[in-house]
Amino acid sequence: MEFDSNIEHLRLAFWNVVMAAGPILGIALVVGLVIGIIQAATSINEMTLSFVPKLVFVLGGFALLSSFILTRLSDYFAFIFDSITALG
Repeated sequence: MEFDSNIEHLRLAFWNVVMAAGPILGIALVVGLVIGIIQAATSINEMTLSFVPKLVFVLGGFALLSSFILTRLSDYFAFIFDSITALG
């Protein structure tokens, strides 16, 4: 493999990680931000108020997006294995 193709594979790997994990992390960020604003406005700093809703929303998002994530990752791994077998 040449240097440029190695860099291209690293770029694709990074992009696929961002595309697979990004929606779940975005859900956690938005829910955490909303809960943080509510806690700051009401001065209620209960740990269970911030943990349980975030967990529910992240698990729900993961359940809804799992087919997208698995399809994205399986397509990427098929591409990697095809490019490895093309070299050998």
